[in-house]
Amino acid sequence: MLLEFKTKNYKSFSEEMTFSLTPAPKQKGLDYSVMSALVGRKSYNGLCSAVIYGPNASGKTNLIGAMDTFKEIVLRGNIRNEDTSSLNLAASSLELIPNCNGNNSPTEFSIRFIEDGLLIQYSLVIDLGTFLDKDYKRTILEEKLTVNERLVFQRAEHLIVNLPSVIKEYTNKSIKKKTLKMLELSEDSLVDTELFLNNGFKSIYAQKLVTTILKWFSEKFIVIYHSEDLRVVRKLTDPKANTVYVERTLTEAAKAFGITANALGYKPNREKEGEELVLYSIFKDKLLPAEVFESYGTIRFINEFPLIIYALINGGTLVMDEFDASIHPMALMNILNIFHNDDINKNCAQLVFNTHNPIFLDASLLRRDEIKFVERDDVTENSVLYSLSDFKTADGVRKGEDYMNNYFVSRYGAIKDIDFSPILEAICSGNEVAENG
Repeated sequence: MLLEFKTKNYKSFSEEMTFSLTPAPKQKGLDYSVMSALVGRKSYNGLCSAVIYGPNASGKTNLIGAMDTFKEIVLRGNIRNEDTSSLNLAASSLELIPNCNGNNSPTEFSIRFIEDGLLIQYSLVIDLGTFLDKDYKRTILEEKLTVNERLVFQRAEHLIVNLPSVIKEYTNKSIKKKTLKMLELSEDSLVDTELFLNNGFKSIYAQKLVTTILKWFSEKFIVIYHSEDLRVVRKLTDPKANTVYVERTLTEAAKAFGITANALGYKPNREKEGEELVLYSIFKDKLLPAEVFESYGTIRFINEFPLIIYALINGGTLVMDEFDASIHPMALMNILNIFHNDDINKNCAQLVFNTHNPIFLDASLLRRDEIKFVERDDVTENSVLYSLSDFKTADGVRKGEDYMNNYFVSRYGAIKDIDFSPILEAICSGNEVAENG
C-alpha cells in the first residue's frame, strides 16, 4: 500500500512535490475510501484512490513520469543511462530529469509504503548536473532506508548501517551481529552511480529484505506512462497450439460495460516468428483482428482491465496516465467504486490516475483528500501539486459543495481560460496568411 511519494527537481517540479495517499486530518465521511494496514501493533491508514486534475502541460504526466523513473532506477540499481524501449525517456536518459531552468540542484526521490507487514521508506538524492548534460559525472549524494520508522542505513558523507530488531528475520543468516569488518566491506562496495540498497546492503546484510522491497516495486507498484500505448497480452500455456483461447473474464466484463458484444480470444500469430499472441474479436465463428474491427475505446478497455484485476488480486497500486480516455463514464465510475468496495478490494489495492473528466469532482464519490490538482506557473513554468483538502472551509470548500462548478469558475485553480478566437479570426480574415506568405 503506497502512502507517500516525493520528488524535487524533476522536470517541471522544481520544488519538492509530495503526493500523499495518507488521509488528511479532520477529513470525515466516505469511510470506504480509507484502508488500514497493521504494522506491528500500529495501524496505518491509506486512501484507495486519487484523481489528478490540471490543464494541459501543467505537469500531471510529469508526476506519473517521476514515479516511473524512480521505479526504474531502483529496479536496475544504478543512475547510469540504459537502452530501453520505454516511452518515458527520462527513465533511461537521466539527463532529461533536471528542471530545464538551469539550476544545478540535486534531484530527490522518496517513497513510503507498506509491504509484508513492514512500513518501508526509501529515499535517494542524486546529482545529475543540468538539463541535457549527458556527460556530467553523476553521483549519489544520499541514500536512506528506514523500516518501521527505524533507520536501517544511511549513505551520505559517511555510511551508517543499523540492523534494528524489526528486520531480524530479513537479515542474512550468517550475520550474528554487526562488525567493523562488515562496515569496511560495505564502504568498499560503494560506487558513485550504484545504489547501496541493491548491491552492498543486499549481499552483505539483508538479501531477503531487499528482495521484498524490489518485489513490491516490480510487481505491486504498477506505473503506466502514456497509457494510450499500453499493450497487455495474454500468455498461454501452449502458445504453439493453433487454437483460439477465449478470454472469458474479459469477454464478460466487456459485455457488462457494453463495449462489445463479441467474444474476445487470443491466437498465436503464424505469419511472423516470435510475435506475441494476437487478440481477436469472434463474430459468428469468424476471427476478426480486434485492432481493426473493435473501437479504440474497446482496445483501451481490453488492455487496462487485466491490470485492474491484477491490482485487486495482488494488492497493487495502479498509477495510470489518462486511464479514462475513450472509456464510458459509467464504466469508469464502476471501476472506481470497485476500489472503494471492501468486499471486493480485500487486499488494499489502489487506483491513481490523471484526467480532464469532471465527473469525479463529486463530494458523494471522492473525499477531498482524494482529489488532487496540478498547476503550472506561467512565469517560472514550475508545477505545484495540492489537494482539495488543502483548502480551508473559509475558502469555500464545505461538505456537500459543488466541486465541479467551483473548479470551472477557478475557485481551486489548476484551470486555464482558453480562447482560440483571435488566432482563428486572424487566419480566417487572411491577415495571418498575408503576414506569413
